[in-house]
Order: sequence, then C-alpha cells, then structure tokens
Amino acid sequence: MKKILPLLLVFTAMALTAKSQKIFSVDYSSQADVKVFVVKYESEADLKVFKVKYESEAGENDGKWFFTEYGSQAKKKIFFVDYESQADLKIFFVEYESQAGWRNNAKKSLMY
Repeated sequence: MKKILPLLLVFTAMALTAKSQKIFSVDYSSQADVKVFVVKYESEADLKVFKVKYESEAGENDGKWFFTEYGSQAKKKIFFVDYESQADLKIFFVEYESQAGWRNNAKKSLMY
C-alpha cells in the first residue's frame, strides 16, 4: 500500500498537467503547431481566449490559456500571423474568464 500511494500521486499530477492548455508563442511560423490571427471583433473569432495568470488556472481546450516561458513547457506552440488568410485559427482575447470558449467547434481539433 505504501508503494502504491506515491505512484498514484505521480499519475494524478501528470494527468492534471497534461490537461492544461499551455501555450508558447514562437518567433517563426515554421516552429508553430498552429498559426493564429487576432481578430478585432468577437463575432469573427473561432475561439475566444482568456489569458490566465497561473498554470493551474488553465483549461482543457476551453479558451483559458497560460503562456509558458519556454517552448518545452507548452502543449501547443503558436505563431501570430499578420494576415487573417495565413491563419489556421482566429482568436479574440476576452476580458473575463466566463467569456472564453469556442465559437467554431470545427476548429477545436487544432488545439488538442
């Protein structure tokens, strides 16, 4: 029993970490998993994003993003493009956590 408890704690911690939507912004489009364009209006977005302050607050593909300091810590690497036509995903940054979420579920697979 004493040997099982530490293993259980490790697997639980790994599961919680794997679920968070940790994002890293890369410098070049070739390094990115997803190319992102920030739209001016909420109605144009595929995903409404809320930037959380702490890693533990990040969601699981629900628009609550935590931006990591290093690429190796991130689940997804994104590149912010200059033109909408270059983007895989259009996002809009919201002010409140409750506003975050998908508007276009067809694009949801991009962030898994």
